[in-house]
Amino acid sequence: MTVKQLLLEYDKVNERGTLSPGDTLSGRVTVVTDKETKVQCFLVKAKGKAEVMWPEQDRGASLVHSDKKTYFYFEDIILQDKKGDGSIIIGPGKNVYSFTFEIPKRDMPSSYKGKWGKIIYSLRAKLTQSIWQVHKAKTEFPFLTKSEFPFVSKSEMIIIGLKEPQYGTRISFYGSGKVTMNVSSEKMGLKQGETMEVSAEVLNNSAHTVTPKFFLCEKQTFVAQSQRIVHTNAILLGTGESVSAATSRTVSTVLTVPSHLPPTFFNCSKMKLEYRLKVTLDVPLGRDLEIKLPLVILLGQPKPPKEKAKRSWFT
Repeated sequence: MTVKQLLLEYDKVNERGTLSPGDTLSGRVTVVTDKETKVQCFLVKAKGKAEVMWPEQDRGASLVHSDKKTYFYFEDIILQDKKGDGSIIIGPGKNVYSFTFEIPKRDMPSSYKGKWGKIIYSLRAKLTQSIWQVHKAKTEFPFLTKSEFPFVSKSEMIIIGLKEPQYGTRISFYGSGKVTMNVSSEKMGLKQGETMEVSAEVLNNSAHTVTPKFFLCEKQTFVAQSQRIVHTNAILLGTGESVSAATSRTVSTVLTVPSHLPPTFFNCSKMKLEYRLKVTLDVPLGRDLEIKLPLVILLGQPKPPKEKAKRSWFT
């Protein structure tokens, strides 16, 4: 083996290390050899794609649903032996080759990895010496959409409701008693790392003690041609104070969205990501009462690195 190392790197253009539509993707491929090396073809590829795949059992048969969408594909041939005479040679030692691609200025979703699909943007280098000697290198780069609201259509780009308070009410009967729960949040849109107050007003006219619980619900939807699958996940944020029988109480808490939580998005035809704030009343020997409020998570501002500390959903 004359090729000792094949290293692929790209240049960061901002403090996040992300690339976006319209940016220049540049970098270099480093090839380290111990002697002169004949090359048939040496190239670099840049690709952005969304792909989904999930298994399913249908009448005892195993099926796999899959689909993909390509957002861009570029190829830069650095070296190629078109004549086939072995005249294309890489010298011994360290050899560095630069490349540059222009990312298209179009609406493309951010990088994302979910239960049954992912949106990935990657670079690949391939050096072919012969049919039996092929060297490859791959790296993924984080991609960030330029759409301010990647969860609505272009005709609805300004969403006033993101800053408006949200309310929900439910009433349930347990035996001869009635339980009413009113839930409110300061707004529907919340940036990564941002906090907001959530309140649950409970009027308990039943004979049971009820306890409010707060959840963050995630909904991932994947589409492959005419098939669709949904993956949901509920994260318990915390439990409020119990409300005794024949009493009322308002329980308030502060919700902090983790800075690493992916933002809401709809601008991918193969998958989408949604969130809900769910408040339930845990009722002994009864069906839990629940209220779901829409929650749109927006991209936050990057924060400087700092020492790790324990973080809580409640303050």
